[in-house]
Amino acid sequence: MVTTAVLDTPIVTTRRTPEPLLREALGAALRAFRADQGITLRELAETARVSPGYLSELERGRKEVSSELLASVCHALGTSVADVLIEAAGSMALQSVAEELASESLHA
Repeated sequence: MVTTAVLDTPIVTTRRTPEPLLREALGAALRAFRADQGITLRELAETARVSPGYLSELERGRKEVSSELLASVCHALGTSVADVLIEAAGSMALQSVAEELASESLHA
């Protein structure tokens, strides 16, 4: 079964700060999953077959990750790409809500 979210009315926002970047959210999510499992960056890099330096760049949101590399890192973490994407999207949404609330409190 496939479900989609449909909005009845478009959401109009005026942003003062730039939209959070997906690469940064993905990097933070990957780092969190790795830390939760107590795996070092070097161990994960070896299992995922990527250099530790490149993995570090991914975790810091400095590099875009390909879908193939993301799948490899997720597999090495024992998690799914979907779980990492959901975590990243959730953090982006929370950041947006926090910024909106802060903006509203300034205008109140």
